Amino acid sequence: MRKEKILIIALPGIGDALMATPMLSLLRKAKPDAEIHVLTMFVATRELFLSNPNLDAVHYYDFIHSNIVESLLYLIHLRNQGFDRSINIYPQNRREYNLFALLIGAGERLGIKYGHRGWLNFDWLLSRTVREDHSLHCVEENISILRLLGISPDLNESTLPPLELHLLSSHTSFADTWLELHNLNQSNDKLIGIHAGTALFKNHIRRRWAPEKFAELAKRLHATTGNKILLFGGPDDIEANRTIVQLASDSVLSVNTTSIMDSIAVMQRLSLFISNDSALMHIAGALQLPTVAIFGPTNETYVHPWKTTYEIVHTGIECRPCFYYSPKPLTCYRSESEQFICINDIEVEQVYGRVKGILNLT
Repeated sequence: MRKEKILIIALPGIGDALMATPMLSLLRKAKPDAEIHVLTMFVATRELFLSNPNLDAVHYYDFIHSNIVESLLYLIHLRNQGFDRSINIYPQNRREYNLFALLIGAGERLGIKYGHRGWLNFDWLLSRTVREDHSLHCVEENISILRLLGISPDLNESTLPPLELHLLSSHTSFADTWLELHNLNQSNDKLIGIHAGTALFKNHIRRRWAPEKFAELAKRLHATTGNKILLFGGPDDIEANRTIVQLASDSVLSVNTTSIMDSIAVMQRLSLFISNDSALMHIAGALQLPTVAIFGPTNETYVHPWKTTYEIVHTGIECRPCFYYSPKPLTCYRSESEQFICINDIEVEQVYGRVKGILNLT
């Protein structure tokens, strides 16, 4: 008997991909005999999925740097594999993603009906949808799609699966070697990581807390704990990290790797992670690291660290959170002198106070 073939279309970055892993876990449990594939277009996301035991195959194609003809040929290649169903993960509300689902040609195309610009983004190309619910976390939005398959777990964070990361022995060996090379005591309970970046697309750089403030925070934590503060980031974060190193060189140590999974293996040894709302914040959640997350315009209901101890730092300004999922760039509607004060007005002392509380520092 032919196995059911399901394609998970997971084209956003690693944070959104991670928030789809609980859905994958529930889908595999409900359909143990199905072939479950995933389609990605970022190298880091591909790495994340390669070791996921709930998947039978990982497909990767760089649509961003390929021309239309090359991309169409790859989609035809996937079409020829005869998928019975495809699922567009949340949040994935660009018309291109729905067109991709149509061209891949699964017998049934499932996804979310978004509350903003859904018609313009061709959500009508999907066979069946569930309506976006702004009271839900992104993890729960993804799981709600499974209702279309008759899979209906209670949408309750306490009972739903965690985010899934599966490190290989090569990754943990890298972390062992890296920590030894830098004379870091792996048993030390005050090892702290910082990530000062965010995605850059759609003006999301405006979600970043100032690197100068991260530098000041790192200096204070180094003075308190006696340890170097580990600085994480990828290619999009080079400039921010350079600023932090220049301002806090004696307090920070950059973790430079060629693999996101190697970076994750080092993160696993931390006792606390401090971050903007970013992919690495979700990685910290997957590792169940206590996390202090700095939020500006984005909504912690959607994306707070999943199933781990966390503190959210924000200004409490009346117009936040203003973010919703849409292809539109992130925009602030306040006056020019008050642009993004929701993130810019957060002070070092506020974040430092939350860190002290989690680590029981005096």
